[in-house]
Amino acid sequence: MRWVRGSRLLAVAAVAVGCSAEASSSGEGSATCRVVEPSKTLPADLPESSGLAASRRNPGVLWTHNDSGDRAEVFAVDAAGRLMGTSEIPGARNKDWEDIAVGPCAGGDCLYIADTGDNDRKRDDVAIYRVPEPAPGARTGPAERLSVSYPGGSRDIEAMFVLPSGEIYLISKGRKDTQTLYRFRPDGRAERIVDLGSATEDQLKYITGASASPSGRWVAIREYKLLSIYRTADLVAGRVAPALEVDLTEVGEAQGEGVTLLDNGRVVLTSEGGFKGSPGTIAILQCEMPSE
Repeated sequence: MRWVRGSRLLAVAAVAVGCSAEASSSGEGSATCRVVEPSKTLPADLPESSGLAASRRNPGVLWTHNDSGDRAEVFAVDAAGRLMGTSEIPGARNKDWEDIAVGPCAGGDCLYIADTGDNDRKRDDVAIYRVPEPAPGARTGPAERLSVSYPGGSRDIEAMFVLPSGEIYLISKGRKDTQTLYRFRPDGRAERIVDLGSATEDQLKYITGASASPSGRWVAIREYKLLSIYRTADLVAGRVAPALEVDLTEVGEAQGEGVTLLDNGRVVLTSEGGFKGSPGTIAILQCEMPSE
């Protein structure tokens, strides 16, 4: 999603970064998340970091990409936001890339890129690109294109996660439709699993990113100013009470978009810059995960 000048997000864009983020668990006492790395500037080539994924092949590498209309390429950055390389993806087109994940494929580990943004719900060409994970800066092989169709017509999707089993899940944003979790089927159809929320005109409540932990035990779903962490088994079974919710206001993001979750409770967040020409940002939280 590109920034719209005059949005209510302007009201929170100037919030200073705090030393902690408030968190609460659902029916399991309380937990806390600390900001261990305040928001830092991403390279100028990344003004619209829209998705984020931790590499499996390259320790310490995070993969991200720009939003709609950029070249078909992904950027490797480290936890401090420093650029480690740019990888071109032949055979792909960035019409409206919204999220990225790392998951299994026939060649080992692959990048999954969700070209699923559809603000006006008019696209009939949404897809997920799958490509073997490259080394930072290396050109990838040709992308495999997985076409996506939804029950009831088009949806605006900005969040995707991939489980260790290879199952792909998509979550609608909630701008013009319900916030719905879908399972992507091998035949290209998205199967509705459960509604997470109703359509909303509150831009801060739009769902903008998701991530499964490497073990597959947890799924993080983010809005602009809220992070929700679910037990995967509960979520994919249609039980929608999060195990942990975190207020992201103190992180100080202009337009929070990307998220990746690690098994140790480390959460990395990226944000679009918010204004034309402004770089994006990266921040890191350390969360106390609920007991199993």
